[in-house]
Amino acid sequence: MNLEEIEVTKPLQIIFMGTPDFAVPILEGLIQKYKVKAVVTQPDRKKGKHGFLPTPVKEVALKHNILVYQPEKITEIANEIVLQKPDLIITCAYGQILPIQILKAVNIACINVHASLLPKLRGGAPIHRAIMNGFKKTGVTIMDMDVKMDAGDIITQKEIEITEEDTTSTLHDKLSILGRDLLLETLPSIIDQTAPRTKQEESEATYAFNITRKDEKIDFSSTKRNISLQVRGLNSFPGAYCFLDGKIMKVWKVYETENYFPELLNGQVTNLYEEGIGVKVSNGEIILAEIQPEGKGKMKAIDFIHGHTDLPSKVFE
Repeated sequence: MNLEEIEVTKPLQIIFMGTPDFAVPILEGLIQKYKVKAVVTQPDRKKGKHGFLPTPVKEVALKHNILVYQPEKITEIANEIVLQKPDLIITCAYGQILPIQILKAVNIACINVHASLLPKLRGGAPIHRAIMNGFKKTGVTIMDMDVKMDAGDIITQKEIEITEEDTTSTLHDKLSILGRDLLLETLPSIIDQTAPRTKQEESEATYAFNITRKDEKIDFSSTKRNISLQVRGLNSFPGAYCFLDGKIMKVWKVYETENYFPELLNGQVTNLYEEGIGVKVSNGEIILAEIQPEGKGKMKAIDFIHGHTDLPSKVFE
């Protein structure tokens, strides 16, 4: 079937695969321009007292009366996807690698919207890792899907600056909108099969592995810059943490200072400031400005100081 026959005889058969908030603007933008036949997303998961909650992508699909599949493993519905004879499969933060059976089933292309400038930061946490690694820029890549993770040919890319004020939360939102716009800009050339492809340079590939509990723990023997990047990169999820008096304390915002306290232990409180709690690190001092004590909500550190006059004798671990 050639492209002219597809356009004349029927609308494009598009299947979208995605799960989290990041994919929502991209799906919504797609729906405004094209007809989405079906959505594939992760199963509903139990969220504490709220019971089972739909994924953000599922909520959008149901709002627009789009058929939803939620297999535990994509292979469970591979045959059904093939039988639908999709023209396009578009994935964005779906969470699973597609089997070759599905990749070969599309008439035009199976593409992915990925939140990095590939081949840098392949994997599941490219936004977190871009900030935590101190990158000055990142971006979005539209790429062909491959049986290997984020290894397909690059179709288009667009970069964005990472500012000193950016957290994973703010960068997430910027990249989501950038991904939506780049996808809609690129789709016409993909559909008419004029979009160029560029192979990824394997020697330049790096990986953005999912965040682990070890990644979240603050090491006060590290540098103030590394800790600052860690805190920004884990805000607003899952959050960096440390211990005070044996209890977990999450840290959501820090400042670096030019002060130096060689006589103190790493993690020891240096001073109490209007901005928050000064803490000694390997090459100086950071100020914990926004924190979350165990069992409580986020708060400005100055509010915590008012109820804890013994802080100057404490050591964060």
